[in-house]
Amino acid sequence: MSVFIVRRLSQSLLVLFITSIIVFAGIYAIGNPVDILIAGDATPAEREQAIRALGLDRSLVEQYGTFVWNALRGDLGRSFVFNQPSIDLILSRMPATLELAFVALALSLVLGIPLGLWAGLRPGTALDETVMTGSILGFSLPNFWQGMMLIMIFSVWLGWLPSTGRGEVGYFLGIPTSLVTWSGLSHLILPALNLALFNISLVIRLTRSGVRETMPLDFVKFARAKGVSEGRIVSVHVLKNILIPIVTVVGVEFGSLIAFAIVTETIFAWPGMGKLLIDSIMRLDRPVVVAYLLVVVTLFIVINFVVDILYSLLDPRIRLGSAS
Repeated sequence: MSVFIVRRLSQSLLVLFITSIIVFAGIYAIGNPVDILIAGDATPAEREQAIRALGLDRSLVEQYGTFVWNALRGDLGRSFVFNQPSIDLILSRMPATLELAFVALALSLVLGIPLGLWAGLRPGTALDETVMTGSILGFSLPNFWQGMMLIMIFSVWLGWLPSTGRGEVGYFLGIPTSLVTWSGLSHLILPALNLALFNISLVIRLTRSGVRETMPLDFVKFARAKGVSEGRIVSVHVLKNILIPIVTVVGVEFGSLIAFAIVTETIFAWPGMGKLLIDSIMRLDRPVVVAYLLVVVTLFIVINFVVDILYSLLDPRIRLGSAS
């Protein structure tokens, strides 16, 4: 176990280092934030002073070296626009993004697994065809178009749900959340559903495929011959086996939910990290963009590590060494 953890941590540090180089070089090679941050009629002296104040007069290598040294001390730079630590800006928006991603993940499992089981246990029926056709639409339709259609149907035509914002936020264990107020919940439903649609389709297909592969196996036939009820066979024997690939894929997809929440947050004006990233890109606020990408990469690494642990717990035959 300790060897596995050390090996994964070493790999994670290497990934972070390589990512930081690529991201830093790519972001800092684009545009000049001074063109946006200062007035167009500024004098050359004022312009030069702004460049020195932002540290843009140094070479890219020097700027990266300073960034790495500060990052090792927990400082990912200060926002050019807000003049605040970038990590503070990101952490202040992180609860909203995590809340959206967790609710989308919950919807994916709560809707995807029962629908997949239902379709897998009744192959070739009209129900199976309907569910699988719906999953194809979930894969095929662009995320931004789905969001606009949800707003048009449920906000504009029916007037049931609000289309933008986070609504009233309450506190649970000191953490701000929309889940404890009706206003917050009503604002959360549409963006969470929009973010979850792709993963609902993915879980449906994984579940159905797992059911079709597991039902003909000998241990299922043996359990049925012993007189075990069909409900227990599905809930205990079948579901336990198909959860392994579902947990693996969904765990990795949770990182994607966080990373690709950008489109959903922009469409629904959800005040999360993705909205902050888009605003920072538009303003060439480089420190915030770099800090955001490194935070997301770190979340991906942590999520993958947790998935490996869960994978080994669900199936004792899988060794941690092979999982790495």
